[in-house]
Amino acid sequence: MTPPVRTPHYSDAPWWKDAIFYQVYPRSFSDANGDGVGDLRGVIDRLGYLELLGVDALWLSPVMRSPMADHGYDVSDPRDIDPLFGTLADMDELLAAAHAHRIRVTMDLVPNHTSDQHPWFRAALAAGPGSPERERYVFRDGRGPNGDEPPNNWPSIFGGPAWHRVTEPDGTPGQWYLHIFAPEQPDLNWQNEDVFQDLAATLRFWLDRGVDGFRIDVAHGMAKPPGLPDMDLANNQIMDNDENDLRFNNPGVHAIHRRIRQVMDEYPGRVTVGEIWVKDNDRFAEYIRPDELHLGFNFRLAEAEWDARAIREAIDNSLIAVESVNGIPTWTLSNHDVPREVTRFGGGELGVARARAMILVELALPGTVFLYNGSELGLPNVDLPDEVLQDPTWERSGHTERGRDGCRVPMPWQGTLPPYGFSTGTDTWLPMPDDWKDLTAEAELEDLDSTLTLYRTAIELRRMRPEFRGDAIEWYGAPRPGLLAFRRVGGRLTCVLNASEAPVELPGGEVVLSSAPLVDGMLPPNAACWLA
Repeated sequence: MTPPVRTPHYSDAPWWKDAIFYQVYPRSFSDANGDGVGDLRGVIDRLGYLELLGVDALWLSPVMRSPMADHGYDVSDPRDIDPLFGTLADMDELLAAAHAHRIRVTMDLVPNHTSDQHPWFRAALAAGPGSPERERYVFRDGRGPNGDEPPNNWPSIFGGPAWHRVTEPDGTPGQWYLHIFAPEQPDLNWQNEDVFQDLAATLRFWLDRGVDGFRIDVAHGMAKPPGLPDMDLANNQIMDNDENDLRFNNPGVHAIHRRIRQVMDEYPGRVTVGEIWVKDNDRFAEYIRPDELHLGFNFRLAEAEWDARAIREAIDNSLIAVESVNGIPTWTLSNHDVPREVTRFGGGELGVARARAMILVELALPGTVFLYNGSELGLPNVDLPDEVLQDPTWERSGHTERGRDGCRVPMPWQGTLPPYGFSTGTDTWLPMPDDWKDLTAEAELEDLDSTLTLYRTAIELRRMRPEFRGDAIEWYGAPRPGLLAFRRVGGRLTCVLNASEAPVELPGGEVVLSSAPLVDGMLPPNAACWLA
């Protein structure tokens, strides 16, 4: 049966203007070959589920060839598929099958660095100081006697120094190379023309195969300040960067994005989404000027605490961040780097109730929405035993930072025991909890009150109801503390969130959908609803 053609809300706007992207973390989504790690054929097998969910596009976390020192964000060949996930033929089949389901496919792109196993980096090590091969990366002589100290004081995002000293071809201690992330991820020198030309070849390689766009990893990175001066370490934290961090957001990055956009413009209808950890709104807006990125991830909503004032500030901030450049706002509550919303909002039944409420808030907002696989099932973070942790942050921090593995545990699909249909094998790359039988996709599809049913219903209403049209919101009156309400300007949908500890009366209108049953006509605590 051919899926029905969906009519976009805006006939003259890009398809991503109000699209719902679904992030597939491939190693944790679905395993078709039984090795305990998800793969591309597993994604193909689940396209019917994704169509049933109602999403418009997929964002595939890295599937390019990689030694997997950072789960694919260390790329050794950007124009091939890693055998862990399948083959180029599998990727071609996924693109064709997804498009047949009216689902677009975007891929992760990692331009800031390569793997230390990339042919370029191996050549750089063999060629020695001053060679053209080393000019593709950031090699420097060390400071102090005999160059024994790193070239500057920059730390790695994953912990420890951001420099690694190499042994030269003659066996002597030699230069240092920059790695903002793990030592296995040497930073590229974006002042070298070879670097851009290779990226342009990568872009065209995948676009020619039918990929619909890219999520650009560390889009605020790449450009480094002249002279690589020392940075202020007063506010430095592992897995974080502040506004004055010299490692990121150098003005030179915008020339790189303009060149990327020139290549993308050769392929109308394709999209770039930048990972931009920049909190200053004026500087954030620079990334989505008309000749740079199409979209920029704004993480304010994912960082907001369960507090009506904080959530409102996050929404206002995200809208203001794109206003000056007439950009499209983006919204997300979680991803592979961020603890799952159920856990962030308190865990257990309380966390689930609040996460259900927040998906109604997110889907009521104008702009592009990003969902992380498993959020639609109400999955929590998993407290994993030390011995199974794989995130490089765990080792690099001396076992003081547990890393991101807790939000990357594989998806439960069916059955009552691990691996819940994720794999035909018994062992999965991260262990799955024994108490997830009620959180499988199969169980929730059969439950009219499940989180998955709420997601499906909300996504369908968002697509079909005229109340969701309009590019702006207006806040509803002056609600009492703990309450938040806004209207879609033009569409007239009203969203009400009750983050207080008592039920609240609703303003007038038909209740279209609620994250929890009303109590005597009132919205209970930790709940949200839509009114039309």
